Amino acid sequence: MFNKELWKKRIYSILSLDSHPGHIAAGFAVGVFISFTPFFGLHTPLAIAAAFIFRLNKLTCVTGAWVNTPITIVPILGVSYKLGAFLTGARITEFKIKGLEWHNLERYAKSLILGSSLIGFICAVIAYFLCYYLVLRFRSKDAAQAEIAEEMAEVGEELD
Repeated sequence: MFNKELWKKRIYSILSLDSHPGHIAAGFAVGVFISFTPFFGLHTPLAIAAAFIFRLNKLTCVTGAWVNTPITIVPILGVSYKLGAFLTGARITEFKIKGLEWHNLERYAKSLILGSSLIGFICAVIAYFLCYYLVLRFRSKDAAQAEIAEEMAEVGEELD
């Protein structure tokens, strides 16, 4: 189920992308934001669409959209609902869902969307800076990547 070598290879491929660290981090952050939305089953298509619309890195955007896993979805939904209900001033009722389909979540939609947007935004900002830092750190340890990073800093834009 969890293949450590496969994950290492994927992380390495993201950190060694031939792109500006800010571009890589922005794609990842947008994907993280999308991963917190309650639109299950649409996270990957939304991430691909956002990557095309905003000209972000597609690989990092889709990877970010997979941050919120099936294990974390239900607790995050509960927190999102309570936060959204608190902010709208609505009475916080017991959060009972029978499934993750939209018709099961619809009655909580206003609170869920507000709460998940706030949590997603906060997590996206954290993800941006964390990803940016990791790319810079990785590139400083790899001689070839460090040279690319220096060239990008000198030119001030991405290399093709």
